[in-house]
Amino acid sequence: MTKERLYFIESKDHGVDTIKKLLSENPQIKFVSLLGIDLRGNVTDEKIPVNFFLDDLEGFLSQGIQTDGSSVVLDGIATLDNAKVDIIPDLEVTWYVDYNEDNIDEETNLPVGTLKIPSYLVHNGQEICSRSILKRAKENFKKQLYNLLSKVDLSEYGISSVEEIDDILLTTATELEFWVKTPEEQADIDKLSTSQILKEQYWKKTRGVVRTALEKTLTLMENYGLHPEMGHKEVGGVIPKLNHNGHFDHVMEQIEIDWKYNESMLAADSDFIVRDLVDDVFQQHGLEVSFKAKVVEGVAGSGKHTHIGIAVRLKNGEVINLFTKEGEYLSPIGYGALMGILKNYEIINPFVSSTTDAFNRLKPGFEAPVCIVTALGKTKEEPSRNRSVLIGLVREVNKPKATRFELRAPNPLSNTYLYLSACYQAMLDGIRYVVENKRTSPELERELSKEYGEETPYLDKNRVYRSEEDVFEDYTAEERNKLFGMPPRTVYENVLSFSTYPDKLNILLENDVFTDKIINSFIQGVIHYWSYELRNRILVDYRNELRSFQKKDEVGLNDLDLKRWEEITELRLKLMKDSLKEKSLFGELSQAIDYRDYARVSELQIQIAELMTKIRKMYHDYLENLL
Repeated sequence: MTKERLYFIESKDHGVDTIKKLLSENPQIKFVSLLGIDLRGNVTDEKIPVNFFLDDLEGFLSQGIQTDGSSVVLDGIATLDNAKVDIIPDLEVTWYVDYNEDNIDEETNLPVGTLKIPSYLVHNGQEICSRSILKRAKENFKKQLYNLLSKVDLSEYGISSVEEIDDILLTTATELEFWVKTPEEQADIDKLSTSQILKEQYWKKTRGVVRTALEKTLTLMENYGLHPEMGHKEVGGVIPKLNHNGHFDHVMEQIEIDWKYNESMLAADSDFIVRDLVDDVFQQHGLEVSFKAKVVEGVAGSGKHTHIGIAVRLKNGEVINLFTKEGEYLSPIGYGALMGILKNYEIINPFVSSTTDAFNRLKPGFEAPVCIVTALGKTKEEPSRNRSVLIGLVREVNKPKATRFELRAPNPLSNTYLYLSACYQAMLDGIRYVVENKRTSPELERELSKEYGEETPYLDKNRVYRSEEDVFEDYTAEERNKLFGMPPRTVYENVLSFSTYPDKLNILLENDVFTDKIINSFIQGVIHYWSYELRNRILVDYRNELRSFQKKDEVGLNDLDLKRWEEITELRLKLMKDSLKEKSLFGELSQAIDYRDYARVSELQIQIAELMTKIRKMYHDYLENLL
């Protein structure tokens, strides 16, 4: 809170009288919006006048508002004949005020504000949204872990008995990457790729409007109580140009913003707050923002690295990190949590990567994880961080409370609520194995470091789960697929894991954190989005790109140029030109979508993507040889 504006309302201030007082003291807040998060990660946003909100505040807080379900993705749940969905305010989290800098309140001379209240979506009396799944996952994790801790000698954690524990703390922190550019700026892939390889932009000084927007964003995050820790240039981008007015234009840069850990629900809610702030502030400075996982082919994509920790708060107020054990990489609880994620990642991954854009990022060579593998560090005495693995251990010898995992696969648009929920369910599975079998840290380190083909009690025989090497450089593709498992290449292959691994799926379903209805709804929504986007956006873009490839009538054309253009033409025809005798690959893909033959759609998507990469290279080489 600052002198002039109210930026947030904490859960302790959600009493009726306090809310009325705060809103009366801040008349610039004209609207209220209930934020429900559906299974696709879409956010509801509506403008409810504050006076209407206050007329029946108690009823509003307990009953929320009703919608017909048309604004949310709950396939197979909110159907046409049973569409009623209630949006119920969450009274246990922080609410935020979103200010519209373009709409100034005449009475206060302040921007008009909207009080945004994270909420639950309820259908037929059941909470069925992303936030409610995380709520159940947290409750289940805390209850189950407490019961497991009652069976453990807690002295190695510095706890005399389980009765000392006041609460189990599930914490999350975020590193968010995104691209900013001046409108209409077109990517020069060669320049971007060269700059990336030479690391010309990585952590370099921000300049001009990018610097101003970044600094304002970090300041606003502080006002909202989000405690930013850092903002900097990332690996991608090119040097902006100074125009005749003394301003930088031709901006195309990748930025990262990190903020402090928080309770997992609050951390997941903050994703939306920060993305909104970034969007608003950078747009006010004439810059476009993209949170896509892969903005430019051939250049580093954007991630949302998620840090996951578990601690307990004792009744005396002391906080103890359950992942830390002196002289070891991890405590037994820490090993169990990490091994649970690794063993069961196939049923976590669909929530992490559910779009074609997400898979465009997950390719070797761009610091994006493609293998189910971890790294603990070169030695216990000197912690290190391996950026090539799926999930790494982050630790500092002199800061035992800082030990945590960094999940590197999520992208800025991944549904944090769902993949955190899946991680918690998987972590419980691993911790349960450790506790019930009385495994020690040295034993678990050996098991996690197992060789391919080695039998162990918990982890799969024909897999390797730990590597301290560069996974991209020190293994061939064939070796990676053999040792770490064949990664899915499309959205369809990813969601197949739910049927391929029924035992692992049951871990998600434990204690109804996820349900069959929710899993099926998620799959339907993901497949619908994937197939519709393929035909109506990706193929359209491909066609436009191929039509932009033009034969050049240049001086000095030779036989090599003519041959190259002939090969380009042949491949263009194969990709997009139907004939009476046969369909093009684009035509086959559209037909497979019509027939709902999603296995065939997946195969064709892979084939087409490979050929598009090939033809781009062919056209690039063709142009390079012209005078």
